[in-house]
Amino acid sequence: MNSLLKPLYRNLTDHLLGSEQSAELLITGLLADGHILIQGAPGLGKTTLAKVLADSLTCVFRRVQFTPDLLPADILGYTIYDQSDGEFIFHPGPIFGNIILADEINRASPRIQSALLESMSETQVSVDGVTHALEKPFCVIATQNHLSSAGTFPLPEPQLDRFLLSFEMVIPDSDTQLEILAYHADGRSTAPVSPVMGRDDLLSMIESVKNMYISRDIMAYIVSLCDATHEHREFTSGASPRAAIALMNAARANACFHGHDGVYPDDVKRVMPYTLRHRLGGRHASGGNTRHIEEVLAEILDSTPVPVGGA
Repeated sequence: MNSLLKPLYRNLTDHLLGSEQSAELLITGLLADGHILIQGAPGLGKTTLAKVLADSLTCVFRRVQFTPDLLPADILGYTIYDQSDGEFIFHPGPIFGNIILADEINRASPRIQSALLESMSETQVSVDGVTHALEKPFCVIATQNHLSSAGTFPLPEPQLDRFLLSFEMVIPDSDTQLEILAYHADGRSTAPVSPVMGRDDLLSMIESVKNMYISRDIMAYIVSLCDATHEHREFTSGASPRAAIALMNAARANACFHGHDGVYPDDVKRVMPYTLRHRLGGRHASGGNTRHIEEVLAEILDSTPVPVGGA
């Protein structure tokens, strides 16, 4: 693992036991300058994971609790006329931060969910005809409950496509649950989280990820994986060019996480399911269940020839 990332990873795994894979994916998405969607039943630590990440960075953290009565202005901000100054004043909403937690995003209507589209795509928001730039780094971490939960709305496909990575948190095994109980019983769960990475350091790492070396053989491997989703009979729609770019960026970030000097096939393999799972329409994935899609992606990984050699 990259030595600069070890304290950040340790913060996440120490405060949320059994979250090793989730922590790696969360850091990967952050380094790739992308957005992350975390799915799972209530009580599995989705919000805690995002909050610990924010507390570990010297960045501006904002949290939005998505509810059915939420308005776009509650997220983006609003313009109001100031009589004392005789001019319109813009009051920024919680989207103006570095780490944005969109908690239970699928409890708001699709109209409200789509209010995030411009900010996630272009790092800016438009209110009353005026465009306002957002400060880097800018990362939206959204949590959502299963669509089988009461009072939820499916995310629109364009919204899903703006998330670089998507993963599911599941119930830990019995041994880990026992450790979680002990962790809370002795009061360690209330210990404050100390910042371990500054904003400038994070921006520097994000820039280094963008310059991470990736060979044409690895890029061809990524294209082959995406092409395979078009050819597979289980998918109603395959991976788009934007999805291929997302997979390349995620692989670069994962290579950085593991301390590599370039992108290797294993870096692509580790992030491929979580980059594509939410972007593909499966014939048997009704109701938001992506388990079948993940199985098919695993088959594609096994059957697609891997380039020989290093990065």
